[in-house]
Formats: sequence, structure tokens, C-alpha cells
Amino acid sequence: MLVNSQLTQNAVGTIISKLLASTGFVCAALSVGALRTRYGKLVVAALVLSWAGDAFLLGSSEGWFLAGLIGFLLAHCMFLVAFATIGIDRLSFAIASAVTLVLSTIVFLWLKPYVSNEMVWPVGIYTLVISMMVAAAFGAKGSGGTVLIPAGALLFYLSDLSVAAGQFVQPDFPNFVWGLPFYYGGQVLLALSTRTPVSECAAEIRTQPSRNAM
Repeated sequence: MLVNSQLTQNAVGTIISKLLASTGFVCAALSVGALRTRYGKLVVAALVLSWAGDAFLLGSSEGWFLAGLIGFLLAHCMFLVAFATIGIDRLSFAIASAVTLVLSTIVFLWLKPYVSNEMVWPVGIYTLVISMMVAAAFGAKGSGGTVLIPAGALLFYLSDLSVAAGQFVQPDFPNFVWGLPFYYGGQVLLALSTRTPVSECAAEIRTQPSRNAM
């Protein structure tokens, strides 16, 4: 519905369907008991910030885009903190960091000629933070987290590429056709990752040897 509304340039339909869809991923987390765990609460906070970012991006000006960028920047930071509660496997994090930073640098250099001087730093900082979020997601998986975490983070990362391309490059093909399914798919996966109290389970596994020693 959202993709169709944007293709047909139905402004009212876009607003309604986007806010409903974004509310959906917050409700998905709540429905699986996210608020029962510290990890889940942090993910819900990140999803609410993403909801706010979606609302801001309904505006068409650069100012609204910047507000949306800040909303999603905070969401990525909150996701990163959530993943850290599970634990970050250093090797997984290092490998994922190397790959995402290379890809993000290529994307940033591609976007830079199209970005205004005022937006270069915000876009650069955002690119760095989302790269670290993805790397932390793989690190959390390496530390005992569910595969839903890196899968959701990676889809979120790829969807951001479509948003950036649509905002700055404005290609002939509407990137939101694939970007929106990636985005909402990623958010739902991250929401469902709160089903199991992974943070508490992983913490228990890591601390068990020291308890036995005592």
C-alpha cells in the first residue's frame, strides 16, 4: 500500500500507510514481550525513534530530511547500545566493520557531489554510525545473539542507501520500490529479535565460569 501510494503520488495515502506501517513494527516488538528484557526495551526505544524519523521524512524540504536523519541517527545509536547488552564478539565485529566501512566509504564518495555543503557532515556522521550499528549487530550474533539481529540491521542499512539515493541523486528508477520493503522487513526482524531474552541468556553464559570459580 505504501509503495503504491508513493508511486501514484497519493500524499494522504502515503502519510496514513507509512505511519501505520511504522506503528506496526513497534507493535510487533511489544507483542512478543520486548518490554520484559533490557535488550527488548532498548530495541523498542530504537523503533520509536525510527517511527519519529519516518514521520519527519514525510516532509519534502531539506530541513525535514535533516530532522529525519537525526531521528534515525539516534535510532541506530540505540540499536548499537541494545546489541552491546548481548555482548560483542571482537572478531565478528572487526570483520563486519572492515566490510561495512569500505562499502560506506564508496557510497559516501558517490553521494558527496550531490550533497549540499551544509549536509556533508551530517551525512558523513550518519554513514559512520550506521556502519558501526551493522558491525555491532554481527558482533552480537557472534556473542550468542539471534541471526535476526544482523539480518535486520543489514536490511536497514541497505534501505538507507535507497533513501539517500532518492534524496540526493534522484535516479529515474524509484528506489523506494525496493528500499521500503527492505526497511520494514529489517525493522520487523529487529522487533522479533526481542522474542527471546537474548541479552540475559548471553550474559548468563558469559558469567557462569566466574561464578563457578567463586
